[in-house]
Amino acid sequence: MAVFAQSAPCWVDVQLSDLEAGKRFYGGLFGWTFRAGDGMPFADAYSDGELVAALAAKQDGRMPTTWGVYFSTDDILATVALVRKAGGQVITDPVRAGDAGVLAQAADPGGAVFGLWQAGGRAGFEKSNAPGSFCWTEVHTRRPERVDAFYEQVLGFRGTDIELPGPEGAPEPFRVWSPAGTEPGEDTAVGGRAVITDAFPEMLPSYFLNYFAVADCDRSAETAVRLGGRITAPALDIPYGRMAVLQDDQGAAFAVLQPTEPLR
Repeated sequence: MAVFAQSAPCWVDVQLSDLEAGKRFYGGLFGWTFRAGDGMPFADAYSDGELVAALAAKQDGRMPTTWGVYFSTDDILATVALVRKAGGQVITDPVRAGDAGVLAQAADPGGAVFGLWQAGGRAGFEKSNAPGSFCWTEVHTRRPERVDAFYEQVLGFRGTDIELPGPEGAPEPFRVWSPAGTEPGEDTAVGGRAVITDAFPEMLPSYFLNYFAVADCDRSAETAVRLGGRITAPALDIPYGRMAVLQDDQGAAFAVLQPTEPLR
């Protein structure tokens, strides 16, 4: 079983209104195959036989259609306590997911929702940083200073500020997160924080954007459209490769990245 370091992203799943339509979309886009949950309304997704994510049927139509990311913790009760102490909100108190592990959901002070996972029989995804699997996550927020302090306190992240090219080519502030015990910087980063600027509507909430590695960014974007999805941010070259932001055919947002060199 894979072992994830404390606070490392270890799992992603998507909440969908139509589970079967989701299987068709992501099967066509990433080549995923699926294995139905044992009596549960979800399906585990596999890439080349390795577990990469899950698709879940929404139990309440008011729930958002969205991709969620989970961070690994060795002590979920202690991490949940830190969420409250640091000014976040606990949305779902720790609950046992059978023998797989224990999960909780929380929101940071800016309102972005994320998950916590204390492994049992399932550590998390079995494949990452390779085509068809998770490779990056970043929170987009309007309260960067408050949110930076939150994740430093709750997950032990250490930040490094950099600049990335925006859609119009102008540099935009960005912070990468490195786990505690590592030298902060891009080489050790496991996620990041972007700023929602005034260029976006005020009603746009804070959110996590999860990335999947692909062999060809432009072709993946074209395939997503052919399958009924949308391109919300056209393909753009960044220092780490070529990326685009997409929506599936039910509105869940995610990004794809064609890396310039093999990912860690």
